[in-house]
Amino acid sequence: MVAVDFNADLGESLGLWRLGADDELMRVISSANVACGFHAGDANTMRAAVTSAARHGVAVGAHPGLPDLLGFGRRRMDVALGDVRNYVVYQGGALLAFLRQAGLPLHHVKPHGALYMMALDDVGIARAIVVATGELGEGVPVYTLAGGELWDAALAAGVPAVPEFFADRPIHRDGTVVMFGWQEHFDAAPDTVADRVRSLVTTGAVTSLEGDPVTVTAATVCVHSDTPGAGEIGVAVKAAIEAAGAAISSELAPAHGTRRVRLEGGGATRR
Repeated sequence: MVAVDFNADLGESLGLWRLGADDELMRVISSANVACGFHAGDANTMRAAVTSAARHGVAVGAHPGLPDLLGFGRRRMDVALGDVRNYVVYQGGALLAFLRQAGLPLHHVKPHGALYMMALDDVGIARAIVVATGELGEGVPVYTLAGGELWDAALAAGVPAVPEFFADRPIHRDGTVVMFGWQEHFDAAPDTVADRVRSLVTTGAVTSLEGDPVTVTAATVCVHSDTPGAGEIGVAVKAAIEAAGAAISSELAPAHGTRRVRLEGGGATRR
C-alpha cells in the first residue's frame, strides 16, 4: 500500500494570542511542524504541541523561521549564512528539549514562511539549513519542494529530502505555488482541497489555476493550521487519502525528483 505523510504547521500561538486549528488537525495528521519561537510559538505552546503529538501518535518536526514575530516570519530578511545555520540549530534545539522529555525523536525539519521561500532559490541559505539539520540529528530529513535549492543541497549532502505538496494553496500551470494572496484565486473549501489531494494520490497531478493538469512530486501533503476551516479541511484530506487507497504515515522513504517549481513572490524557478 502506498503511504502518504500528512503534515500541518502547528504550535503557532503565542502567549494569550491563539492561532490555528491545532486540536482538530492533530487528530488526523501523521506529522506536525511545530513552531519554535522565532516567527511564532513559545515555551508553553511547544510543550503543549509535543504533549498532544505524543498522545495522538503524531511525529514532530521543527518549523524554524526568521526572527520576525511581528511579521509572522513571512518577511524576507537580509541574514548572514552563519546566522541562518544558528537560527535553525537554536530553534530545533529548543524543540529537542521538549521532545526528549516526551520520549520522542525529532522527525524532520521544515523551514517556515520566508525562510522556506528563500531556501528554494538561494543556494547558500539552502546549504546552511542542511548543515543545521545535520547538526540536529543524523538522518533527520528536510521537507521542501522538489527541485529547489534546498532539495538539491540536501541530496548533495546526503540529508534525506521529502518532497511536499501544499494542499490548501493553488498552483499555476508553470508550477508556481501561490503562497500569499491566494484567497483571491482559490476557495480552500474542504471538498476542493480534498479533490486536489485525491488527484495527487491517484494520478500524480493536480489541476492548475488555468485548468491544466500539473505533475507534482510529493511524498507529504501539507494543510496550514491557519487556513480558514482548517479543521474541516484536515478531516476531508484524511478521508481523501484513504479513499484513494493510500495509508497515512510519517514513516516514509524520501522520494527523489528533478522537476523544479517555485513559490509565487520569490521562489525557485523551473529548470
